[in-house]
Amino acid sequence: MQTEEIKALVVEALDDMKARDITVLDVRGRTSVTDWMVIATGTSNRHVSAVAANVEEKAKAAGLRAAGTEGRAAADWVLIDLFDVVVHVMTDQARHFYDLERLWGEAPLQNGNAGQ
Repeated sequence: MQTEEIKALVVEALDDMKARDITVLDVRGRTSVTDWMVIATGTSNRHVSAVAANVEEKAKAAGLRAAGTEGRAAADWVLIDLFDVVVHVMTDQARHFYDLERLWGEAPLQNGNAGQ
């Protein structure tokens, strides 16, 4: 599966579960860890967990295997590593505290619902 298809699958899985503020960051050339980061907000720990589970389920159904998943126990920030695309599903409080958009500041932003 191509990177663009993975991004689209992730954004669709997030949108299906009503994740908020879906942001796609292009981090190519800024880190060797991944090419894209997708960040989304869940309304509660339970919602974050359900949204992350949906992303994992859709990825698995598409034949993708995650390199790893972190944060499922606390569920205030769940990270799903799909190699070229890393997904961050966070509570509003965690998202504001860690402020990944500012951390990756100059990385070009893409609207989660367009440009994939």
